Amino acid sequence: MEPAPDLPPPPTAAALAALKAAAGPDWTEDPALMAARLTDWRGRFTGATPLLLLPRDTATLARIVATAAQHRVGLVPQGGNTGLVGGGIPPADGSAVLVSLARMNRIRALDAAGQLLVAEAGVILADVHAAAAEAGLAFPLSLGAKGSATVGGLAATNAGGVQVLRHGTMRALVAGMEAVLPDGQVLNQLAGLPKDNTGLDIKQLLIGAEGTLGFITALALKLVPQPRHRAVGWAGVARPQQALALLERLTRITGGQVESFELVPADGVELVARHFGLSSPLAGRHGWHCLIELAGPEPLEALLAEGLADADDAVIAQSEAQAQALWRRREELPLAERQDGPAVHHDIAVPVSALPDFAEAATARVEAAFPGARVLAFGHLGDGNLHFNVRAPEKDGAAWIAGHRAAITRLVHDLVAAAGGSISAEHGIGVLKQAELARLGDPAKLAAMRAIKTALDPLNIMNPGKLY
Repeated sequence: MEPAPDLPPPPTAAALAALKAAAGPDWTEDPALMAARLTDWRGRFTGATPLLLLPRDTATLARIVATAAQHRVGLVPQGGNTGLVGGGIPPADGSAVLVSLARMNRIRALDAAGQLLVAEAGVILADVHAAAAEAGLAFPLSLGAKGSATVGGLAATNAGGVQVLRHGTMRALVAGMEAVLPDGQVLNQLAGLPKDNTGLDIKQLLIGAEGTLGFITALALKLVPQPRHRAVGWAGVARPQQALALLERLTRITGGQVESFELVPADGVELVARHFGLSSPLAGRHGWHCLIELAGPEPLEALLAEGLADADDAVIAQSEAQAQALWRRREELPLAERQDGPAVHHDIAVPVSALPDFAEAATARVEAAFPGARVLAFGHLGDGNLHFNVRAPEKDGAAWIAGHRAAITRLVHDLVAAAGGSISAEHGIGVLKQAELARLGDPAKLAAMRAIKTALDPLNIMNPGKLY
């Protein structure tokens, strides 16, 4: 297997001066202005940098990258800084320069007939949703950080969210791309052609590469017609296998109009009730809860009711306000868990058909191996993605987590690997999961990834020290 590339040395004074010249007025060395960008959202990673560059256009970024290549300076790209694996945080030793794409935030075009929207990398996801809605269209990817996550970061990490079941991840939703490659050349594939069979699709290499093969500057995003009708329901079941049966039934009877299917254990529902006063919409206690949304051109309530007939109990929203209230119970769960105490977080995926058995068996294994641990496994049943979080015993906290984190993660990831799954469903690798990827990843895939990195970025200046 190819070894990981050597890291570039710390930038010299001459290199920093050249980068400032390339950036024009768009740079700062002010520690107060840089501070908020040097720690990740969870507070787990804190870095340092001698310089923050804030380009406003692709031409400026291309000059910056070409200059960095000339002086072999590591560059770390950052969007909304909503990442969870440290991928957008510079090294703690200050050996790389931070490049924020937040000022590259224009929506360049919206082609209603072609159902495409061209947005620069720094455009916030919520702004894409709003622009698409004004044209009677929708961008079918949403997640909790939609008010701060940027489309460049979403593409760089191949983000998913709650609608992957029907519409796919960012890989499926990016029709075209503009990017600056490691030598400063600009890749221009923004046309968004549905058919283009002229060799390798370079943009797909950059999606999910976490900025290690080039910096995404703009994207042509696929839009869909705004659905005329939607139906939102909440169901209770005893076991996750029943939830999968509901999903299969709904998919069949609706002809694939299931937009989202979320799975939440009883403990998760109770956490949201405790911290946000949002009690279960169902009577009694159910082992597992399902949040389902259908979307399509015709009313769907009758089909949703038919599909949920085998649930132990269910309610269907009768208004938009009720639908939003049901969704809020799911959306507030990560924050409720965070407020309740520390946990070891895992963003994993297993085959959809294997998820119910995995959720039960892995929970039992982990709680038996670590007495007092409380597993909270919730997520996107329709695409096999679980947030498998292990909470500390009620009377313990950060010290227990610190003492058991590595062993817990190793066990969880071993169980995922045995199930034919992935240790990163939608958050990426960054620095948090590098060692586990090296331990469990397919050797042939890792060798190919490192060979591509070496070929495109031989100086290793693009987000060095991440992913590989």
